[in-house]
Amino acid sequence: MDPAEIEKRLAGVEARLARVESLLPKATAPSPAQAAKPTAAKAPPPKPDPGDRPSLVTSFLGWGGAVALVLAAAYLIRLAVESGWLTPVRQVAFAAISGLAMIAAGFFLRGVNRQYAGLLPAGGVAILFLSIYGAHLFYGFIEATPAAVAVILVCLLSLWLCRAFASDLYALFAVAGSYSAPYLISGAPSVTDLVIYFSAWGVVFSVFSILHGRRLVYLLALYLGLILFDFMWRSRAPEAWSAALAFQTVQFAIFGIATAVYSVRNNSPLDHATAWAHLPPLLIFYFLQYALLKRHMPELAPWIAVATALIVGGLYGAARAALKRPLPGGEFLLWAYIALVMFHAGYVESVPHAWAPWVAFAAVPVIAVVSLRHGTGMQASWPVWMVVGVVFAINYLRIVFDTDLRSVPGRSALAIVYALQLYLGYYFIRNRESVKNFASIVLYAGHICAMAAALHLLDERIVESVAWGVLALGCLGLSLWQRDRLLGQSSLFVFGAAAGKVLLYDLGGASPLARIISLVALGVTFYAGGLLYQRMLAVGQKSQARE
Repeated sequence: MDPAEIEKRLAGVEARLARVESLLPKATAPSPAQAAKPTAAKAPPPKPDPGDRPSLVTSFLGWGGAVALVLAAAYLIRLAVESGWLTPVRQVAFAAISGLAMIAAGFFLRGVNRQYAGLLPAGGVAILFLSIYGAHLFYGFIEATPAAVAVILVCLLSLWLCRAFASDLYALFAVAGSYSAPYLISGAPSVTDLVIYFSAWGVVFSVFSILHGRRLVYLLALYLGLILFDFMWRSRAPEAWSAALAFQTVQFAIFGIATAVYSVRNNSPLDHATAWAHLPPLLIFYFLQYALLKRHMPELAPWIAVATALIVGGLYGAARAALKRPLPGGEFLLWAYIALVMFHAGYVESVPHAWAPWVAFAAVPVIAVVSLRHGTGMQASWPVWMVVGVVFAINYLRIVFDTDLRSVPGRSALAIVYALQLYLGYYFIRNRESVKNFASIVLYAGHICAMAAALHLLDERIVESVAWGVLALGCLGLSLWQRDRLLGQSSLFVFGAAAGKVLLYDLGGASPLARIISLVALGVTFYAGGLLYQRMLAVGQKSQARE
């Protein structure tokens, strides 16, 4: 290529680069100070080491090794005792030193793998607990007070190890060791001392859970505290019921406040799984306290139960106001406890048997209004609706079969008002997506109750059958007016029941005139029903064609 041609092309390239540079924004030149200042490179965030969490096989081997070391220490002590090498004091001292050595070995290996290394201190803590109880229970050279102090120190050590190795196992050891100490250490403490001891540990474990974000710790403390204290005071001093009542109340306050404060401070409200874990101790508290109140303060028992429900509601409201968002798990726990109080303290224990049908009748609209007013619907408040449904079903069956209603005021109107309430319930829930599946059940239950009302209030067989036919015709007429296909189809159930009653019951043993009247009434209602049903189908087909 000609050198002149090359120079010409290079000049063209330079001209194009100049034009491109003129279109680009001019960059500000850095000052000498900025140029001299070195730029610090941002260090990438540390990634968690996947090998830090032991696998299932590794955990199995680690636990196996720790248990083997504990058993080796026990057999070594046994061998030393049988051979006469060790006195009881030396046996306990050797066991304690072995436990401390395992804890030290765990710290030595913590830099390699913290969670796996934490298995050794777990075995060491177990050996320390066994050493204390062995020295106190089997050899007796440690009195009750020093043994209790030693247990407390080991429990505090376990809590510290829980923080050092980030493992809940040590906290669970601390809970189990502290709460079992009054039962294992000889010398029966008074019920008042037990109240103070368990309450103090409840506060300690609650504070530890809140500060270190470990909800399982205070949950286990709540379980063990309620169960072990109830067993101990009933077996040692059953007359000290007032101290037991005070303990239950204090436990309820401590762990109720701990649950709310934990959720707010750690920004970790209860989810549904955690709420289910909190429900059993809440039920244990309720039944233990109610049994105690019913025996010694029967007049106040239902009111105190209602007061505890209000306290649970207050704690939920405070947590929700602090977090400023809905709390589905806490809301479920609240409704579940309210449902329990309503059914047991409210209905079973407080409502007279004669007034139970009317209470069940009034409870349905009250709960419906409360649910709609608070916007909860049935998704959150389903425990309350389940309780109301059970109570309503029990009294519904009493009314349909006319069983045990002699002492009920206004018994003649019960079947009618229950049927009307079921029909109104169907009208309100038929188009609600959340409860639409229950519409057919409510509707057919209303039909059965209305037919039972005709049987209870009318004396003549023919009149009863005519009433059933009129009911079926009324359903068909309303289905045409409301364009409700399900209501129209349900009339077939009433027609079938009326036909079966006439053929199997009314005609049997009736006079010829009564048989004629029954068949005429049956024929007229069936024919009219057929016309209305055909019209309903035609209306339905037209509406589908328009769509």
